[in-house]
Amino acid sequence: MWFLCVFYHRLLDFRKPEVEALAELFGEDESLQWRLPEHHHNDTPFHFVHLSSEEIAQNIAKRSILVKGMYELWGEGTCYEELRDSIESFPDSRKLPFLASDSTFRISVETFGKALTFDEQRERINSLTYIPFEGKVNLKNPDHKFFIMEMDESEENNGLQPILQRRIFFGREVGFADRKLLPTFQLKSRTYLGPTAMDAEMAFLLANQAKATSGRLVYDPFVGTGSILVSAARFGAMTMGADIDIRVVRDGRGPDCNVWSNFKQYGLPTPVALLRMDNNLPPWRSGLKELFDAIICDPPYGVRAGGRKSGGRKILRGTVDPYTVPEDKRTDHIPSTGAYSLVECVHDLLHLAARMLVMKGRLVFFFPVLRDENGSEVKFPEHPCFKLVAVSEQILSSRYSRVLLTMVKVEPYSEEVEEAARLMHVEFRENHLKWLEEGNIHSSVFKPSDSSQVHADSKSFKDPKPKYRGKYV
Repeated sequence: MWFLCVFYHRLLDFRKPEVEALAELFGEDESLQWRLPEHHHNDTPFHFVHLSSEEIAQNIAKRSILVKGMYELWGEGTCYEELRDSIESFPDSRKLPFLASDSTFRISVETFGKALTFDEQRERINSLTYIPFEGKVNLKNPDHKFFIMEMDESEENNGLQPILQRRIFFGREVGFADRKLLPTFQLKSRTYLGPTAMDAEMAFLLANQAKATSGRLVYDPFVGTGSILVSAARFGAMTMGADIDIRVVRDGRGPDCNVWSNFKQYGLPTPVALLRMDNNLPPWRSGLKELFDAIICDPPYGVRAGGRKSGGRKILRGTVDPYTVPEDKRTDHIPSTGAYSLVECVHDLLHLAARMLVMKGRLVFFFPVLRDENGSEVKFPEHPCFKLVAVSEQILSSRYSRVLLTMVKVEPYSEEVEEAARLMHVEFRENHLKWLEEGNIHSSVFKPSDSSQVHADSKSFKDPKPKYRGKYV
C-alpha cells in the first residue's frame, strides 16, 4: 500500500533512515519503497512510501520523531478541479467505510510555506461537497480525520528547490506523531545535565535508529549524563552505560543529582549498570558471549570534549612505570588519564561492537566531518562484521558537520575477522586528515574567522576571538 508520508521540515537527512529503521522494527518486509510527488525536490516534506499494511504505517507515525503524519491518499492534483477528478476516481470500496452515517469526521487544512486565513480554509473545505459524507462533524474527537494539504505557489518554497507545479493532496489520516514527547524530555528541565548532553530530539532519533524497544539491551560506552539511554529507556529498552570518568557515573553532583536521577525524574527503569570503564582497555573477559542488542553513543571526538584513556601522560610516554593503588586509597582514587585520539576511539568502538553485539544488532554513533578546501571525499570507518545501512549528516558550519552512522552486524566475530578489521583501520587512518590522529579537530573548527583583518597599528584592537557559527566561544 502506498501512503503519503508528511515530515516535519527539519533534520532533512535523518528522515528516511528513521522511517526505514522503524519499519524494520515493526515487521516490514522488503516491500518498503520511496517515491516523490510529481515535480517535487527530495527535500520536500511530502513523500510517498510503500508499506505492507496500514498498521505498520500507524505504528511508524506514532513513534517517529520526524514524521508528522501518515495518510491514505484519496486524491491529488495541481488545482482543485484536478483534485476532484482524482478523488472521484478513487475506488468507492476504499472510501465508503469511512463515510458511513454512524461515524464522525473532521476535515483540516494544512499548508507548507504559506498561511491561509480562516475564510480561505473554510472555502477549501466547502469545495469538497462532492464527497458523500453521511456522518456527523466532530471537531474534538472524530472517528476519522481528513486533511487537505497544499504547497506554496511562490518560487521560494520555504528554501526548497523550485517546484514547477504545486500539488494539492487530500487523504485520510492513518497515524500521527505525538510531539509532546520532546517538551517533556527537554534538556532545560533535566535534573542532571552536562556540557555534552544530547538534546532530546536527537537522542530519540538515535534510539529509533537503534530500534530500541522492550526486551532489548542498549549500551552506551560514553554515557556521560545519560541522555541517550534516557531516550532508549523511554521506548522500553533495558539500558547499560559506561564512562571513564568515575565522578560522572558514581557521584554526579550529589545523591539527588546524578545519572540515576534523570531516570527517576521521568519514572523510567534505571540502568542495569553504570560502569567506570576505559574502552581502550576493556575489562570484558575472553569468551564472553554477545550481549547487547544495540550500542548507541556520541564519541568524544574533540569538539566539545576530548577523549581520555587510562594511564596519564607520564605513563603513556613511558617516563614512569604503571603503579598499583594501595588498598586504603582505592575508595576515593580518581585514576589518571591521557589524551585519546579519535582514530583510537573509533577503532576501539568498532572492536567492542564486533565482539559484544548480537547478530543483526545495531551500532549507531556520530562521526565528525571536517571538510578541507579541496572538498575531498570523506571516508567512513569500516569493519568486516558490519554493513553500513544509513548515513545522516547534520551540517553545523561551512567546514564542519557530523554524520550519524548506522551499522548492522552481519558477520560473527573471530580472530580472522579482527585481523581484517585491523588492516581496514590502517587504511582508514592513512586516508584521513591529520587532525584525526592528532586530535586537533577543536582548533580546526574553532579557528579565528579571518586573522588577516588584524590591524597591527591599532593599540585598542585585540586579536579576534574564535568564532563558530557566528557566536563567540
